[in-house]
Amino acid sequence: MGERVAQVASGLVGAPFRLHGREAAHGLDCIGVIAAALRGAGWAGDVPSGYALRGGDPAAVIARFDAALARGDGSAAGDVLLFRVGPGQLHGAVRTAEGIVHADAGLRRVVARPGVPDWPLLGAWRYEGRG
Repeated sequence: MGERVAQVASGLVGAPFRLHGREAAHGLDCIGVIAAALRGAGWAGDVPSGYALRGGDPAAVIARFDAALARGDGSAAGDVLLFRVGPGQLHGAVRTAEGIVHADAGLRRVVARPGVPDWPLLGAWRYEGRG
């Protein structure tokens, strides 16, 4: 499943950025990238919306991921990653063999970033074909 999640995420590169975006054609945010990649691999879970670009309770976000996916270690292609990218700012990405795919608000599009960022990793999850 993980390879499929990573493959779908990689196919989203170039999609425009849009806060709360859930459709690649109209724009995606980081949660939209994760949801689209998981859905492309068969996941049918609920996707949160209505959150702010900055802020949010890390424990609440982690609990939502825990309820939907199995814990991973962030090393496998397809792992869903949650980072703290700044004070009060959380950010999600999908691990690929080359690095990560994520929605970059500054660049206004979904991008592939080689390697693993040095942002503090708050958690990692894997889709195992349920949900």
